[in-house]
Amino acid sequence: MKTLPDHLRYTTGHCRLGGLLLAVCHTGICAILLGDDDQTLIADLQKRFPGARLEHDDAELAGDMQTLLQYVDRPIGELHLQHPLSAFGSVFQQQVWAELAKVPAGQTVSYTELARLVGKPSAMRAVAGACAANPLAILVPCHRVLRSDGGISGYRWGVERKEQLIELERRLSAAS
Repeated sequence: MKTLPDHLRYTTGHCRLGGLLLAVCHTGICAILLGDDDQTLIADLQKRFPGARLEHDDAELAGDMQTLLQYVDRPIGELHLQHPLSAFGSVFQQQVWAELAKVPAGQTVSYTELARLVGKPSAMRAVAGACAANPLAILVPCHRVLRSDGGISGYRWGVERKEQLIELERRLSAAS
């Protein structure tokens, strides 16, 4: 696992899902978080990167934030960000996130299927833990993971947001 950065620049915005925080470090975008308000988002960022100095930087990050806000409204297709994605996590978490990124908008996968895809068919709980630790909301689409019976289980940023995202992606996929 990469060493956590000691300095992060961040900006916040607001979208249909509530608050949105974008944070970058020297290697790229390390966090995209959803929440109810800016203070909660900043606290979440600090908890994920406990030793980091946080710097509010609307000017430098405005382009990526605008792109993300547009993507939240239409989460289908290519996303062109100025900074590369640079999520911090264990090797297993990185594997889970990489498989999640392959699940197309409008489709879902079960925790069991995802465990099989990462080569650990009995690791459903570990897969769920990796989903909960996901630092890149929407871009690493952990909202597309459902229980084996097709039901919605927990979501790091709230079950209501998960339902909204799944429904939006299904509508957009059906229309395209």
